[in-house]
Amino acid sequence: MPMQTILGAGGVIGREISRQLPRYADHIRQVSRNPGKVNSGDELFPADLLDPTRTARAVEGSEVAYLTAGLPYEAEVWERDWPRVMDNVLEACIRHGARLVFFDNVYAYGRVRGPMTEETPFNPCSRKGEVRARIATTLLDAMAAEQVEAMIVRAADFFGPMAENSMTHALVVERLRQGKRPRWIGNPKAYHTFTFTPDAGRCTALLGNSPDAFGETWHVLSPEPISGGGFVRLACEAARQPYDMQVTPKWILKILSRFSTVLRENEEMMYQFDHDYLFDSSKVQEAFGLEPVGYHPGLMATFNSMEERNLRREFDPR
Repeated sequence: MPMQTILGAGGVIGREISRQLPRYADHIRQVSRNPGKVNSGDELFPADLLDPTRTARAVEGSEVAYLTAGLPYEAEVWERDWPRVMDNVLEACIRHGARLVFFDNVYAYGRVRGPMTEETPFNPCSRKGEVRARIATTLLDAMAAEQVEAMIVRAADFFGPMAENSMTHALVVERLRQGKRPRWIGNPKAYHTFTFTPDAGRCTALLGNSPDAFGETWHVLSPEPISGGGFVRLACEAARQPYDMQVTPKWILKILSRFSTVLRENEEMMYQFDHDYLFDSSKVQEAFGLEPVGYHPGLMATFNSMEERNLRREFDPR
């Protein structure tokens, strides 16, 4: 079987896709500035995707390339670097005839009143959303011009094992693991969809190895929306702790944002937590007969994974 390549290896989605790829590919290449193996036979290829020459060499020989890279969560960095990354990856895939799977988020949609589907138009209401709309449009234009065989795969906000940069991890899962009261931001009664990261991996790997799926946009498997309070309740049950929740007032977030880049950068995205955020994955479910993992079993798996990692550290502190 030909080679498949992860561009932006090391992140949670790159790892989850990589765990699924051995069923489709004999040769898996991990590409990042400091790549590591997910599977024992993985090839490691150090490269900066801002470097067009190294990016082209990283893609060379690939049947499918998965763009899962992340950049520092700062609008200024995204505006400067994401167009360069997309241009470099596109040029490399065109030159070497590789299919491209771009793993994206929903920022380009902006605030949507009703379900977000693959047909939802771009209407960004944030600087970061404008960047995502711009680079997605660049890719869609290249697809329309038949320069590259590609697809866009989108996910909702993450929860799951190793999703350590997610809001659900920082405010809910990790605090419960430490025996602390979980927190929430925004409106706890607003409904929100979360994507279980192993589901994102298996769904994206399947799509990347389904020739008929190219040329389209797909939403990865995700459960039905749940209120913020409902998510925290299920997390408490999974952690075997009594239900409790602290909602951080906006005025406190405003003050804290003066001292925290992450909170300051998240201000423009608060519409996602103040209002309903309804992500529809029925297209992929119906096309492939798939069902997402539910919130409670997904949270159970998340806590079990954390316990296993802690045990490994205890017996092997290296």
